[in-house]
Amino acid sequence: MSSEGAWLRLRPIGEVTSVDLERLLWGVVGFALIADIATTFVGLHLGLSESNPAARGAIEGYGIAGMLALKGFAIGIGLGCRLLLDRQYRPIVPAGLAVPWLLAAILNVYTISAVL
Repeated sequence: MSSEGAWLRLRPIGEVTSVDLERLLWGVVGFALIADIATTFVGLHLGLSESNPAARGAIEGYGIAGMLALKGFAIGIGLGCRLLLDRQYRPIVPAGLAVPWLLAAILNVYTISAVL
């Protein structure tokens, strides 16, 4: 067994690759997904209504499982489209998922705070 080529490669501090950025953004997607789902169901519990017709239908028909299926479908589409992109452009996929879900969670928190 040879150890040639098994070097620990250190990059200069501050140099962020597209792979690093994509990994970070997938973490943000996970956070945004949880925040959006949690704030949506808190709002629904307080008597608010879902404004997104697709999400409303999924929630009314299947509850939290419907919401998770809808989010899973969106992530699946994103992962499929990700394969069509060059590596340097792949961070756009998690960014495209995270930004609207974060905005939805922020709007949910604002709406919930107005009710309380």
